[in-house]
Amino acid sequence: MKRPFQPNNHKKKKTHGFFARKLAGTGIMNQRRAKGRKKLSA
Repeated sequence: MKRPFQPNNHKKKKTHGFFARKLAGTGIMNQRRAKGRKKLSA
């Protein structure tokens, strides 16, 4: 039986990475910039 968490760095970066957040489609970074966050991402 496989354990539940099968880490995959490439997949993780694609979904939660800096560039994934930066893309205008999601707009997470733009929202944070507009709010005036000192720190945009972790």
